[in-house]
Amino acid sequence: MSSHPKYINAQESGLLKERLETVKNRMTSCHLCPRQCGVNRLKGESGVCKTGHQARVSAAFAHFGEETPLVGSNGSGTIFFSYCNLLCNFCQNYETSHEGEGRTFIDEELAEIMLNLQNKGCHNINFVTPSHVVFQILSALEIAIENGLCIPLVYNTSAYDSVETLKLLDGIIDIYMPDFKFWNNEIAEKTCRAGNYPQIAQKAINEMFRQVGDLKINRDGIATEGLLIRHLVLPNNLAGTREIMHFIATQISKNTYTNIMPQYRPCGEACQMKLMASHVTGDEFHEALNEAKQAGIQRLDKECSKINFPFYL
Repeated sequence: MSSHPKYINAQESGLLKERLETVKNRMTSCHLCPRQCGVNRLKGESGVCKTGHQARVSAAFAHFGEETPLVGSNGSGTIFFSYCNLLCNFCQNYETSHEGEGRTFIDEELAEIMLNLQNKGCHNINFVTPSHVVFQILSALEIAIENGLCIPLVYNTSAYDSVETLKLLDGIIDIYMPDFKFWNNEIAEKTCRAGNYPQIAQKAINEMFRQVGDLKINRDGIATEGLLIRHLVLPNNLAGTREIMHFIATQISKNTYTNIMPQYRPCGEACQMKLMASHVTGDEFHEALNEAKQAGIQRLDKECSKINFPFYL
């Protein structure tokens, strides 16, 4: 098990600087995510993610509601980026992801946020919705490392990520935490206008696993490296939970640390879709847990078993 985060070696070897330059060049005609917008973000142009040269941040704090191995005793140091490249119509952070709630941060300010979270005792830096701000993250990371950053980095993503971009993060990101959202192309198109999401997510998660393997947890119960997959249960089985769990068990690893989440509610525009307009029931959630177990998933986040239903009737 590594004694320090991957990015320390990347900085010392010059790999981080090299990758940063590559990402910067790709920003001139942005193809960093599957949207392939082709805009020059270095000149302030923006595509689907509405983000140009600088990142926006809506909030940053020690989060105690994340998965058990990330939270520990001092919390996960979450940085919530504004806007998103997937834009689910039911997003529970709709004001942030769709409307851009937050403010613009320059690299030095973003680095300072990371260092402040570390100084508070957080066990990791948790980048929430990072797919569209890889360049900004790497730029700030250089500065943060020079000033003493030394805790693991978490890439907390929708899994709508380009494999080519993920490869540029190999040796830099310690923990990948994708949310595999949908198995059905039609549902992905209706909710996110991303009909290719299932195929993109499968390739992305395979690449994440290739880089970091199964989740590794130290003696204190804190994750240090590896893959952790989230799956939000949707009403009326719209997520395709059975198929996703089968994919994880057969194409990734039965030892994949998996969090089955029941907190869906019809936010944003979801209430306008008949099948999405209801909350997840206790029966639907427990069926999702059973499907994970039937697929052979061996490591379910222990918070799953603490959910007391009926949540909603």
